[in-house]
Amino acid sequence: MKLKIDEQAAEWYKNELQEVNINYVRFFPRYGGVGGLIPGFSIGINFDEPENILASYETKGITFFIEQSDAWYFEGKNELTIGFDKKMNEPKFHYS
Repeated sequence: MKLKIDEQAAEWYKNELQEVNINYVRFFPRYGGVGGLIPGFSIGINFDEPENILASYETKGITFFIEQSDAWYFEGKNELTIGFDKKMNEPKFHYS
């Protein structure tokens, strides 16, 4: 599994979370929301330190990562790319 973060998306996270002193952003499956890979789930974020990393990407002084325990959500996919949607002014998730 690979994780890639577009520089604009990373900058968006850094700006949006500037009130929180973060070194890590964990992406994890959460129940509810829209636009997820599995119906009824979506991607959430928190600021935990990594324990057992499945995939990570470091940029802008932040380590973005997915834990091994969340691998079930990404089963059958090789990569999560987080780009930036300029029209919506927010990150956009692409699974491949």
